[in-house]
Amino acid sequence: MFSSAWRSVATNIETQLTAAYFRGSSNKLRLQLRIAIPSGAGSIRRRFLAVPPVCQSPVNLQKLRKVGLRGMHSTLEDVKLESMQVKILPALQDNYMYLIVDNKTREAAVVDPVDPELVIKTVQEANVTLSKVLTTHHHWDHAGGNEKLVKLWEKELEVYGGDDRIGALNKMVRQDDSFTIGSLNVRCLSTPCHTTGHICYHVTAGDGKGEGAVFTGDTLFQGGCGRFFEGTPEEMYEALCTKLSALPDTTKVFCGHEYTLQNMSFARHVEPDNESIQQRIEWAKLRRASQDPTVPSTIGEEKIWNPFMRVHEASVQKHAGGATDPIITMGKLRKEKDNFKA
Repeated sequence: MFSSAWRSVATNIETQLTAAYFRGSSNKLRLQLRIAIPSGAGSIRRRFLAVPPVCQSPVNLQKLRKVGLRGMHSTLEDVKLESMQVKILPALQDNYMYLIVDNKTREAAVVDPVDPELVIKTVQEANVTLSKVLTTHHHWDHAGGNEKLVKLWEKELEVYGGDDRIGALNKMVRQDDSFTIGSLNVRCLSTPCHTTGHICYHVTAGDGKGEGAVFTGDTLFQGGCGRFFEGTPEEMYEALCTKLSALPDTTKVFCGHEYTLQNMSFARHVEPDNESIQQRIEWAKLRRASQDPTVPSTIGEEKIWNPFMRVHEASVQKHAGGATDPIITMGKLRKEKDNFKA
């Protein structure tokens, strides 16, 4: 009962903080939570939790839920490609951080390190050289650990991103900017919509051979896409159906959240006769039953089951009202998804 009560408390706090953050609220948010806890022979002790302003410590409150109450939402997992290794690091309620390791030089970069302590622990255990931080966008659940990581790390870190709202940023990037992680090449894809400065990072071997990987933050999820907080359907169409769709179909997609089952439920609602969607749902259920991550997918797979990358398909257009304009379809799908309940 105690554990259940705390989970309810944490969920309520987290929901209110996140909502307040994205509303841009500067008002002081205080929650007073009373939980009766048995102490000794029948006596009752009450605990009070006062939550400070949202801007001061939202990450710590998320961490309370992750470490103090529930444990990690997913297991740590390594994905080995020919030229690189990607370590999947769960964070907060459903976020993913990623440690990218060049197989040749053992140089590494971390994507969206909201939990700096876990990043440092993983880097030390892997005996790799961390030199870069790749930030997809400025939202605190992705960029909120940048400044602390820079302070804790003993060497200078290059912090990449496409938005001056990103903490500790010292390498501003734009569309088609490139840099290296050891012998790996990184190409920046500007994908504004979820936020105006959102960047996806396409990582490939130096010789261009073998499987590549793309780190998509909150632009492309498995089976879905991010909310249009600061953009338009036209921008998301450009991001998903022009830029990301142009990557090789074998490209591994490492997204920012464990949203697969929720997104696939909506995808099935849009295309109930799409067998690939149902198969992925069953696979994802098995993975989540053992708390294994459902990432990565591939660009080719997303074209098969992700409705937001299938806005040219007649079945998706019919569901969205029959308009043959894929951008109109994109907008209608997103509005429906915003209010969809599985």
